[in-house]
Amino acid sequence: MTSTTRLTVAQALVRFLTAQYTERDGERRRLIGAVWGIFGHGNVAGIGQALVEHATVPGGETSPGVPSMPFHQGRNEQAMVHAAVGHARQCGRLSTHAVTTSIGPGATNLVTGAALATVNRLPVLLLPGDVFAARPADPVLQQLEVPFAGDVSVNDCLRPVSRYFDRITRPEALIPAALQAMRVLTDPVDTGAVTLALPQDVQAEAYDWPEEFFAERIWTVRRQAPDAGELARAVEAVRAARRPLIVAGGGVHHSRAEEALAAFASATGIPVASTQAGKGSLRWDHPQDVGGIGHTGTATADALARTADLVIGVGTRYTDFTTASGTLFAAPGVRFLSLNVAPYDGHKLAGLPLIADARAGLEALAEALPAHRHRAEPAYVTEYTDGKERWEHRVDAAYEAEDADVRPTQAQVLGVLDELVTEDDILINAAGSLPGDLHKLWRARSRDQYHVEYGYSCMGYEIPAAIGVRMAAPDRPVWALVGDGTYLMMPTEIVTAVQEGVAIKVILLQNHGYASIGGLSESVGAERYGTAYRRLAADRTYTGVPLPLDLAANAASLGMRVLRARTVRDLRAALAEARGADTPTCVYVETETADTVSGPPPAQAWWDVPVAETATRPSAVKAREEYDRHVAARRRHL
Repeated sequence: MTSTTRLTVAQALVRFLTAQYTERDGERRRLIGAVWGIFGHGNVAGIGQALVEHATVPGGETSPGVPSMPFHQGRNEQAMVHAAVGHARQCGRLSTHAVTTSIGPGATNLVTGAALATVNRLPVLLLPGDVFAARPADPVLQQLEVPFAGDVSVNDCLRPVSRYFDRITRPEALIPAALQAMRVLTDPVDTGAVTLALPQDVQAEAYDWPEEFFAERIWTVRRQAPDAGELARAVEAVRAARRPLIVAGGGVHHSRAEEALAAFASATGIPVASTQAGKGSLRWDHPQDVGGIGHTGTATADALARTADLVIGVGTRYTDFTTASGTLFAAPGVRFLSLNVAPYDGHKLAGLPLIADARAGLEALAEALPAHRHRAEPAYVTEYTDGKERWEHRVDAAYEAEDADVRPTQAQVLGVLDELVTEDDILINAAGSLPGDLHKLWRARSRDQYHVEYGYSCMGYEIPAAIGVRMAAPDRPVWALVGDGTYLMMPTEIVTAVQEGVAIKVILLQNHGYASIGGLSESVGAERYGTAYRRLAADRTYTGVPLPLDLAANAASLGMRVLRARTVRDLRAALAEARGADTPTCVYVETETADTVSGPPPAQAWWDVPVAETATRPSAVKAREEYDRHVAARRRHL
């Protein structure tokens, strides 16, 4: 007779999660390392009560025989997902956190975070409460009434942004749903946000669970080897190329293929450019590293891309920033070889697919393509080596501050930070003008130093993600780089960092508005309308004096230690002090507008933002003329 244990659905789910593990290359990790939560009537009596039973008490133990599940108290539901996603990325997708909320606003606040996780292929488990399955009263508080469907709730908003979604309307339905959830979370191709919607009455309902459901379970994260036929065609394509270029994407990091990529690049002499997600795949000083590619890339990488006859994509989705909206890869006979674990991505740009794990694929290519049988031509190596050196001089110029007693530009802030950090430091950013500056300028020293979320480019990601990363790497300095627009979106998790003693470092740049979109607005003829933090002028435009915001005081009011830096000299001292701090610390600096001398180099490739086809204002008319010129260069690779 099968042994059973009588528990509520919520208690059973938490206990099940404590027994799930991942394994890859002999490394074993707990899959769900902790739960983040904000409690309301939709989850407090179910998941909330279950977490109490699994909480670690002083001494590191729970109730006898009950495994522990650490809990973190959040302030904003979206931010909790960001923290979990940051943790998952730092753990190489082998471990993540779960997030629980009540039904209603708490659940719908998860949607943005879920979209970010799924777009970036990063695992996170969402456990929102739901309306009553038994419908004892109709409607109940926070129920969305849909006249044509009785089984819809606000949680259905999470369906299109989840890789797996289920609503647990009966206790026994949890067993197959929980197993499917773990399968998706650990699948290198299908991972992303996973949602198990939990009706609040079902959460508290008891059931006799088979003990096998709680047995320790190991989910192997597979390394798919390439097909022999695809590998042979890939080798033939590489041998035939005279100007090959590797584009390293986020899949290099996800599969921990950095060493395999470095060995392959060194052996063949093929240069490596990186997407935002792939930056750091090679150290910046590796001979074959030519920096970022695309709209925010380096002149060196983009020049190589324009003349490449074979583009070898490794773990990249080929987004519009990478391809310069279809205008970058301009050589008449250019072909694409796509090494990707996901067939959907491997077939993009009508490329030769090499469907495999990035590391396994690179190792197979290296074995089938010995260095003595294929090596980039010396003239080509000299070309990109000289280009790389010229670009580094431009980086030095952008970083340099001739006068240490003036307000720094944003690029000079990065330059001072560049002087200070080692390979231990981790930088986190997501939105504004910083991703562009970082992609072009930052000198990544380790595989995981550069943590820029640019798949969704979500304002507000940086501070909560820094908390999740620091939890995964407690002995490393973790920096969240934010502008004032991003900071005002979501500073709430500063309270969490202070509460839990998570010693993140925040660099808060005050530039009086949405500076990135302001620049884009100007370039497309919208004249920076509505992008500055200024008082309303008489013509009802935001062109008056800057708003009297004191974001440093705001951060301090939330419990963070704040260091104000007014000059480059102040900044250098403040960053050094913050790096050594063992409490959450913010460095606040007002930046100077960049000019042609001290600012970052401009975009080296185009990006498609449609411009008004008809307009009366001269700025828009001029922008449309420039837009039409670029659109004419777009290609569809077939």
